[in-house]
Amino acid sequence: MQAAWGGGIFWENPPSIAARVNEMSGGSLTIQVLSVDAVVKTSQMQDAVHRSVLDAAHSEPAYWYGKCKAASIFGTGPCFRWSCLDVLGWAHAGGGQELFDKLMDTLRLNVVPFFNSPMPAQPMGWFKEEIKDASQMEGLTYRTVGLAADGLLDMGMSVVQLPRGEIQSAMKSGLIDAAEFNNPTLDRDFCMQDVSKHYHLASFHQSQEFFEATINKDRFNALSDAHKAIIKNASMAKNSGFYWGNTKRYSDDLEKLQKADAKDVMNYLILNQPDYKLAYNHYFA
Repeated sequence: MQAAWGGGIFWENPPSIAARVNEMSGGSLTIQVLSVDAVVKTSQMQDAVHRSVLDAAHSEPAYWYGKCKAASIFGTGPCFRWSCLDVLGWAHAGGGQELFDKLMDTLRLNVVPFFNSPMPAQPMGWFKEEIKDASQMEGLTYRTVGLAADGLLDMGMSVVQLPRGEIQSAMKSGLIDAAEFNNPTLDRDFCMQDVSKHYHLASFHQSQEFFEATINKDRFNALSDAHKAIIKNASMAKNSGFYWGNTKRYSDDLEKLQKADAKDVMNYLILNQPDYKLAYNHYFA
């Protein structure tokens, strides 16, 4: 399994899934996890799994947004009605997984996808100047991915889709005016606080997201029923473990970024969670 990550808090996820699979199978089924770009580029991972170059990949639907925009609805799109837990619940129990499987068939991709690890709404990100009105967004060059890029283009922004490793330097050099990646922990890891002091939270641009573990369908179908169930349940177990552990770390790192007394996880969630009722009333009015 090649991951789209080579370090940081996201890199911890695929080895954790692999460890669960190994433990539940008693060592009869193991997953070797490779870091970013180990075999192919991140943008090529889905095709590599389809063609059996890789057995599996660990990323998210936004990473192959260029192949099909509809994929971004599954966990990376702007949403005014669901939190990350709600949309993952829809994927698992409300027909979302079946729709995604149908999309894979429509695209003729020989893969089996597993969704896991709900992520809280992403901060709007780091800006060179404090944003007090939507009109200030017009003309800014901003880094994001997925459907959010199209939405922000409609607001008059110039959007670029830079990889994580290039974001901070692009901001520092003036190539971009603003950027987001995902969460306070990763933002702090690559020192966005050194190039901007204006961190805007509580955004709808990517208010729900989760990971996608993709396995080659032929490889998966060749497994025993017990091993198939182990993979499914190892992925499912990451839903709670990832959310509980990561929201605590996000809140801790937000406190360090603020240099203030942000005491618990609820401070982070209250600051960053969009007002879904407001958006719901606006959308369905």
